[in-house]
Amino acid sequence: MTDGTTPTTSSTARMRPTGASPTTGASPTARATPESPSAPTRVLLADDHTLVRRGVRLILDGEPDLTVVAEAGDGAEAVERARAGDVDLAVLDVAMPRMTGLQAARELSRRLPDLPILILTMYDNEQYFFESLKAGAGGYVLKSVADRDLVEACRAVVREEPFIYPGAERALVRSYLDRLHRGDGVEGLPRRPVTEREEEILKLVAEGHTSREIGALLFISAKTVERHRANLLHKLGMRDRLELTRYAIRAGLVDP
Repeated sequence: MTDGTTPTTSSTARMRPTGASPTTGASPTARATPESPSAPTRVLLADDHTLVRRGVRLILDGEPDLTVVAEAGDGAEAVERARAGDVDLAVLDVAMPRMTGLQAARELSRRLPDLPILILTMYDNEQYFFESLKAGAGGYVLKSVADRDLVEACRAVVREEPFIYPGAERALVRSYLDRLHRGDGVEGLPRRPVTEREEEILKLVAEGHTSREIGALLFISAKTVERHRANLLHKLGMRDRLELTRYAIRAGLVDP
């Protein structure tokens, strides 16, 4: 969906989920800022593929105003590194173990609402794009055009300007017009079939974690995990872990 057109950005403030606020104990000023106006933006890069991280790092470290200071192999680790307070921008992959990039973005938006977030993904998908904005991301870049768009996207998001690659803009306009012609309007956007907490549990179940392990990761009891799992089975009309795992794969929560 790319045509080589130079992407443009607007001065509109970066979107945040409605009602997002820092969690108790986390200060919105906890995130460190560069020591001077000329200091490079410190980037946290999260992707579960080492080779991808290495390639993206080469792109960012090649710019005088950007430097990768932290890496993470999954969303949970990304949240931990960001909360250390030594980064100015989080670049998150969508599909990662333990916690997806979207889940990590939601958590970071709650705990560090001033931290700019950029989603870097292989998914040219309208639903992922809208979920990214709802999660608090200020930009959405495809890995296939990262060499062209990533640097400008990072700079735009840090300036609190939204960034969308040109192909996505055309696709979103076409999709919106199609829904209007069908009489759907913006309400025709797909709705989330599960809650954010259910999604977290669904992903961990699909990855093979036990209820006790999931409870420890999410700081809830094993009984609460079982209750959420039963709700998932009922809501999705499924019978067992295998069917939940298949659904998680189709939803892009885990790799096949």
